[in-house]
Amino acid sequence: MAVSYNNLWKLLIDRGMNKTELKEASGISFNVMARMGKNETVSLDSLEKICMVLNCNIGDIMDITTKKDTRTFSAIELFAGAGGLALGIEKAGFKTLGLVEVDKDAADTLRRNRPEWRVINDDIANISCLNLQEYFGLKKGDLDLLSGGAPCQSFSYAGKRLGLEDARGTLFYHYAKFLEQLQPKMFLFENVRGLLTHDKGRTYKTITDIFESTGYTIQKKVLNAWDYGVAQKRERLITIGIRRDLADKINFTFPTPHDYKPVLRDVLLDCPESAGTPYSEYKRKIFELVPPGGYWRDIPEDIAKEYMKSCWYMEGGRTGILRRLSLDEPSLTVLTSPSQKQTDRCHPLEPRPFTIRENARCQSFPDEWQFCGSIGSQYKQVGNAVPVNLAMDIAKQIKIALEGLS
Repeated sequence: MAVSYNNLWKLLIDRGMNKTELKEASGISFNVMARMGKNETVSLDSLEKICMVLNCNIGDIMDITTKKDTRTFSAIELFAGAGGLALGIEKAGFKTLGLVEVDKDAADTLRRNRPEWRVINDDIANISCLNLQEYFGLKKGDLDLLSGGAPCQSFSYAGKRLGLEDARGTLFYHYAKFLEQLQPKMFLFENVRGLLTHDKGRTYKTITDIFESTGYTIQKKVLNAWDYGVAQKRERLITIGIRRDLADKINFTFPTPHDYKPVLRDVLLDCPESAGTPYSEYKRKIFELVPPGGYWRDIPEDIAKEYMKSCWYMEGGRTGILRRLSLDEPSLTVLTSPSQKQTDRCHPLEPRPFTIRENARCQSFPDEWQFCGSIGSQYKQVGNAVPVNLAMDIAKQIKIALEGLS
């Protein structure tokens, strides 16, 4: 069964109303509106609230059709973490055949939420040396998508022309070994924007040269998660590879930014309660002085100077210190620790850091996605994740490109 809300969008045009106005008038959440924008099912209660505002019947705003049988595309993920990227790829319609993750807590998170997934809790160096076709039960070239974002260590290959074997010891080497052995039709390699400029661009060139040497053409683009249904400013470098023998048959385009860019008001106000790390009493009292959207310049100078200590004399705006977010802006990049002096992200309404569940909302994880391990480990897993909605939009474009093969 498939649903479509095209009738609703047409009705809004007829009524001279936009989506934001409908959301506020009906009292539905941003998440519900986002799901409808993707033609996903929502609760009957939400539909009834919309119908009350528009004075119409449910049949006037949605269509239900029987889905035609479609091919299921396969994916394997490396450096899977807590599953933000894998979940987005699953939501786009892929079947996950395996995930490799070295961190036990993150692997437990994957297993708790998706017991049917094959989660391999091991160092990738112990896996990439195996016969991967035999290990995953695949023939060379059968896999549709290899995904993952190798943590980028500080390494430099300035002035050198290195092949795959010369990159041993780096994590992207193991990613390239998967490409070499399995020859997936496409790959998705996600990393920080700074990789583009590391060592004057030579590091990224080395990585892409090696990926190309395994038989792929490369497309790259920096995407901001805020443009794709995520209430967070988070720029990521997305590298897409297409197997060279399919390059003239697969047409991939990066996703188009959404019309509406969510802010913290959309994700925080109805967020479920969860564990979190509080500020010290000293820091909490200082944050009580900072207005929403403000930072250290918005409190008395003597208090700011005492708090900042040597940071007071540093150059630059230091706008991350004593930074309190506003409900009317997106989150700054979610970090792996809730309280770092130079990168504070104080809650807009209370003098405290975001909870784990609030950070997960900012990363567009669904509320039912549970994280394992200590509070510190859970913060780390959420902070390291790829925003789910960003991953889904990219994966949908990959799926469209793969469908073009048939």
